[in-house]
Amino acid sequence: MREIVWDTETTGFEAEGGDRLVEIGAVELFNHMPTGKVYHQYVNPERSMPQEAFAVHGLGDEFLSDKPLFKNIAQGFLDFIGDAVIIAHNAKFDMRFINAELKRIGKSPIPMSQSLDTLDIARKKFPGAQNSLDALCRRFGVDNSAREKHGALLDSEILAEVYLELIGGRQPDFALSVVGRRETQTIQSQNTIQTPKQRLKPLKPKLTENEAKAHQKFIDKLGDDALWKNLN
Repeated sequence: MREIVWDTETTGFEAEGGDRLVEIGAVELFNHMPTGKVYHQYVNPERSMPQEAFAVHGLGDEFLSDKPLFKNIAQGFLDFIGDAVIIAHNAKFDMRFINAELKRIGKSPIPMSQSLDTLDIARKKFPGAQNSLDALCRRFGVDNSAREKHGALLDSEILAEVYLELIGGRQPDFALSVVGRRETQTIQSQNTIQTPKQRLKPLKPKLTENEAKAHQKFIDKLGDDALWKNLN
């Protein structure tokens, strides 16, 4: 099963009110394991960056001025995700923005049925608790120390780890695999048990005559109920 964990950075919160995408990051999972394939693209928003948004992700007008327009990268992103389930934290936000951008260039929107929201999963699993990405990192022990500012690719990589914890662990079949290996090893061990071969000629005792006499003298002092006498 192929899945894409993704994130976006934007100029603000209003996808239909003039705010634009400025960064897209995504990582590929196959059968809940990272494949190493990623998608990352900065986008020229064709507008100035509000100070509030700049404070969140640090992507300014000068940096974004020479980046490609969305219309020039849209197909590459669509090709990357294909028909995979796309997973985001607060997916409605990212889906609104990507579909608003697609609408502007005359492309069909990505159906919401193709998306999965880790925020919804977390809220159902931990009702009443803090379920921000940072809070979930603390809960699951996911290292987010490099997250000084928001960044789409870094946040996607972190979210991939959080997502796998939310669905039961970073390697959901790990415990079963270990049990299977142990059972196989046990069976193999039982099938290869060998009876030790008897020596054709016994080894000479290493106990000297004086040591044997001293030992016997010690046993005699213990009385008739001594364990050593019962073993003789």
